Amino acid sequence: MAELLAPAGNIESLEAAIGEGADAVYLGLKSFNARLRTTNFAWNQFEATVNSLHKKNKKIYVTVNTVSEERDLERLYRFLSYLNKIGPDGLIVQDFGVVRMCQEFFPDLVLHASTQMNVASSAGVNLLSREGFKRVVVARELGLEEIKAIKAKTNTELEVFVHGALCVSESGLCLFSSFLGGKSANRGMCTQACRRFYTAEVPGGIDQGYYFSPCDLQLIDKIPDLIDAGVESFKIEGRMKSAEYVGSVVSAYRYVMDHYQENKKEAVAAAKRMLSTDFARNKTSYWYNFKTPGEGVENAGALILNPKQAGGTGIYLGKIDKTKPGPQDFKMVTLSGGAYDPDPGDSIRLHKKDDTGRESHKIRFLDTDEKGQRWIDVPANFTSGDSVYLLQTKAMSKRYPHILPNDLSKYYRQPGDEKLPILDLTPVEKNELTYFPEGLYIQVSSIEDVFVVQSGHPVRVIIELNSTTIPDLLKSKTVLPLSKKQIILSIDPFCTSGAEDELAETLSQLIELGFKTFIANNIAHISMLKGKGANVIAGPYLYTFNRWAVSWLENQDIGAFVSPYENSRHNLEDTYDMPFRARVLVPVFAYPALFRMRFKLPKDYDFTFFSDKEGMNFKVNSTPDGSFVMPEAPFSIIDRADYLAGQGFKRILIDFSKTKVQKTHFKQVYSALIKKQSLPETSRFNWKDGFYSPEKLESYKAIDEMRREKKAAGRGGNGTRGGAGFGGSPNRSDFGRKADSRGASMRGSAGFNGSSNRSGAGRSTKGRSSDNKNTARQKKRPQKGF
Repeated sequence: MAELLAPAGNIESLEAAIGEGADAVYLGLKSFNARLRTTNFAWNQFEATVNSLHKKNKKIYVTVNTVSEERDLERLYRFLSYLNKIGPDGLIVQDFGVVRMCQEFFPDLVLHASTQMNVASSAGVNLLSREGFKRVVVARELGLEEIKAIKAKTNTELEVFVHGALCVSESGLCLFSSFLGGKSANRGMCTQACRRFYTAEVPGGIDQGYYFSPCDLQLIDKIPDLIDAGVESFKIEGRMKSAEYVGSVVSAYRYVMDHYQENKKEAVAAAKRMLSTDFARNKTSYWYNFKTPGEGVENAGALILNPKQAGGTGIYLGKIDKTKPGPQDFKMVTLSGGAYDPDPGDSIRLHKKDDTGRESHKIRFLDTDEKGQRWIDVPANFTSGDSVYLLQTKAMSKRYPHILPNDLSKYYRQPGDEKLPILDLTPVEKNELTYFPEGLYIQVSSIEDVFVVQSGHPVRVIIELNSTTIPDLLKSKTVLPLSKKQIILSIDPFCTSGAEDELAETLSQLIELGFKTFIANNIAHISMLKGKGANVIAGPYLYTFNRWAVSWLENQDIGAFVSPYENSRHNLEDTYDMPFRARVLVPVFAYPALFRMRFKLPKDYDFTFFSDKEGMNFKVNSTPDGSFVMPEAPFSIIDRADYLAGQGFKRILIDFSKTKVQKTHFKQVYSALIKKQSLPETSRFNWKDGFYSPEKLESYKAIDEMRREKKAAGRGGNGTRGGAGFGGSPNRSDFGRKADSRGASMRGSAGFNGSSNRSGAGRSTKGRSSDNKNTARQKKRPQKGF
C-alpha cells in the first residue's frame, strides 16, 4: 500500500496530518534542513514525536537536506549521532558529505535522497541504491511516463511530490537567492526570487509581472495512475503552511487513496471538493499530461507561469485603503477592491506594494464604524496600497487529538560533544592527473566559440553538450582547432529518464570517437561513464562544499573537481589541504545560471532583459534545451588568479556557458587575467562573504563594535575589518585587497590540523574507515561553530 506523507512544520500541523490519516510525516529540526524559516521542532519535541508516532505505527522522516561547509562538519557529525540514538525512520539528505558520514559512522540510519539531489533517472536512482539508499524523492519536473520508466528499472522506493508549491528551477539547481545575498536555497535560506515582481524590456517599452512565479502542483486525479505505476510514497509539500492547510489536503488525498478502486471518478470529484478550501495559487498538473518530453519542453512553461498571478497565495481581498492606530502593536485598516469581508479568526497574507515584504497574520479585532466600514487589525508595518489575501477562514479550523504528552521532561537528549575524526583526501599519485593539467580552462556552449577562445591558449577547452554541439561532435561536422585530448565535454546537470538511454548512447559514441574526459554534473552521469575508460571530473553541480562530500565522490572513482559557483574562498581553502589542491578547478569568471528551467518560456514572454526592484539586471535565454536566467553582471574573481595559484589552486576556469562569446568581450576578460586586474561591473557572488549566516553576521557586528571602541579610545583599528553586508546589493564587487585579511575567528571555523589517526583516506572501500577509527574519534580538534 502506498504511503501518504505529510509535512509537519510545527506541532499543530503534525496533529492535523496524523488526525486526517497521513501514514508518515517529515519534519526538520533547528538546522541542516531546507526550511529554516519555519518553526521546526525543539529537541525534546522531536524525541517525543518519534516515540508517540511509533506507538501509533506511523513513520517519521527528518530532513537533513542542505549542503554543509567545512565549518559545519563537527556540528553535523554530532547531529547525525543524535539522530542515530533517537531512531527516526529515515533521513532525507542532499549533501554527499552526509551520505559519507552515515556510511562511515552511522550505517543504521536509513537514507532517502532529497529532491534537492536532482535525481530524475533510473541511472541515478540505481547508483544511490548501490550506495545504500532505501528511497529516492524524484525531481518534480517529471511526467507520469518518465516515473513509470524509472520504476520499471529499479527496486528502490520512489517518493513523488503530488501537491503544493513548485520551484521554477530544476530541483537542486537554483542559485538565484544565493546570488542576491548569500541566502542559498541549498542552505535552507531561499528568499523565493521566483516569486518576485520584475520589470521586463519588451518591444515598444517595458512590462511588469511575476514572470517566474509558478502555479501550485495538484495531482489528485493522477493518484490512481501513480499507485498503478508502483510509486511507494506520495508527498505533500508545505512545511511552512498552516495546520488547516495540511489537514484539508491530507484528508483529500487520503480519501482518493482509500476509495479510488470503488469508483475512481466519484472519489476524485469528492477529493477536489475537499480541496476547494485550499486558497492557494492556481493549480497545475505540470508535466503529467504530456505524451513526450519534447511536448513538455514546448508547453509546460505556459501551464505553470502566469505573470499576472501574484507571488503569494490566497483569495484576493483587496488593497489596504484607510489606516488608523489599533490595539496592542497593530494597525486598523479598511480594505477595498475585494469580494469577501474577513472576520476575526481568519488567516490573511499581506504583500507590500513595492514587493519588499510579505507576512501572514490571523485577524483578532474587527470594528464597524458609523458608516458601516469594517476595520480589521494588521501588522503595523503595512499601509495603504498593500495587498491582502485570504489564506483560511475560521470555519476551516479544526481540533485534532494531541500527539505529544503534556510532560516532556523525560525527553532530554540533545546532540553531544563528540569529536569528528579527521579525514584526509586521497593523495595525488604520480601521472594520475595527466588529463587535468595546470593552467587556464575555458568553457563554451557552441562549437563556433571554440575558435574565439583558442586565442587565449587554454590548456583545455570545455564544450557543453547540448542540442547543437552533440550533432556536430558526433558527425565531426566541424574540424576543431584543438585535439580531442585538449577538449573536455561537460554534461547538462538535469538528466531525465526520458533522455537517459539516448544520453548514455551518445557518451559511448563520443568515447569511441576519442573524447576521453567528461565533466559529470549529475550522479546519473557517474553511472553512465563507469567502466568506459573515461576520465570523470565532478562538475560544479555535484556539490563539494566539504571534504566528506569530496571523499564520497572519490569513492565513485572521481579524481578531479570543479568548485561550486556558490563557494567562498575560505571554505574552498578549508575543504582542500594544500597537497590535494591539484585536484581542483576554480571558476574565476562566469555567468552562472540562476534559474535552470526544463521548458521553453511562453510565447508571449518576448523579452531578454529584466530587472528587480533593486535595479539588478538579468537576462533570460529560452532554448530547445530549456530556459536559463543569468545575471547581466558576471561573477568574477579573475584578478585573484595569482593569489589562487599561490595557494596551490593552479587550475582556473573562465566559463562562458549559455552566452555567445564576442571577440571584444573575450579580449577584455583575458586581458584582465593577464594584467591581474579586476573587471568593472561584476559580482563577487559568495567568494568574499560566503553563505549568509545570522551567527556569522553577529560575529562581524561584534568585531566591528570592538574596532569602534578601540578607535574611541584612541588606539585605532589596526586593520581588523568590520562586518560585511549580506543585503544583496546590485554588485557585490568590493573585494579589493583587504578581503584576504579575514581571520578564522571571523569565520567561526578552524582548519583540519595534524596528520595522525585520520579516518579512512579516500577511495579505499566504499567510504569505510580504517581500523584506527576509534582512536581518531578521540582526537582533539577545534570545534567548528556555525
